[in-house]
Amino acid sequence: MIQSVKIYSFYYKNTTGPVNDDLYCPVMAGNALKNDHQGMTGDDTGDSISEKNLWFSELTGIYWVWKNTQQDITGSCHYRRYFTAHDEPLDLKIKRTFYYLAGMHKKRSGLIYTSNIPRFKDIILNKTEIADILQKYDAILPQPRKLKYAVKKHYSRYHNIRDLEIIEQIIRTKHPEYLSSYYEVLNGKRLYANNMFVLPEVYFKNFMKWWFSIIFDFEKQIKPENYTGYQQRIIGFLAERLLTVWFMHQKIKVKELPVIYFKKIKFSNVQQK
Repeated sequence: MIQSVKIYSFYYKNTTGPVNDDLYCPVMAGNALKNDHQGMTGDDTGDSISEKNLWFSELTGIYWVWKNTQQDITGSCHYRRYFTAHDEPLDLKIKRTFYYLAGMHKKRSGLIYTSNIPRFKDIILNKTEIADILQKYDAILPQPRKLKYAVKKHYSRYHNIRDLEIIEQIIRTKHPEYLSSYYEVLNGKRLYANNMFVLPEVYFKNFMKWWFSIIFDFEKQIKPENYTGYQQRIIGFLAERLLTVWFMHQKIKVKELPVIYFKKIKFSNVQQK
């Protein structure tokens, strides 16, 4: 029986956000690098890597959750990306046909892409739905992105392929049993994006330990300051690939849910509670 559930929603600026539910805890990722603290929980207390946020993105917040909180079920989402257990409305399904004509159907796969917060805020995943899903499944993940190219080729088009080679050597050395799953992910076209999940405690802790052992080893083998601009979020990008590897290898029963992607969130100085 689930006793406690908490989903942490990671922010990078102060905003009111689309959800008003005690299930969701807003966390300012990279809070150690900010000087406009305004009441939102930060990821810079206790055991923290908040100062690494330029490269780690939401992973500084996820690390803080792992090391400083305790609940039966732990989730990760973003200030404008939330799971939903509801089907996409018919009008948006019809609109999706235009994605095919524009060549965007794979990029938008699994996303309910909208600016209409009032219409969709009430179908954001809630505690009752989580409890129902986890009676039948071991984990909740976003519906995977369907890439045009294999994960390895896709990565090479936007990043330095050397990154994946370093990851491969780390897995070969520290977690060789995952190597075949790593190759399977790189050669496939499915990717669990955005580092989002909802996990029972045992899976959460096991995944965190595996995930960050590789991430920290990778960080030691590169010079993060050499990654600039879009590439600066390198750890966040690699973490998505590693997350996909871990779940493929574990072969646990996963419920894949659509993600509501709110295109426009107005930033403000409103304090979070």
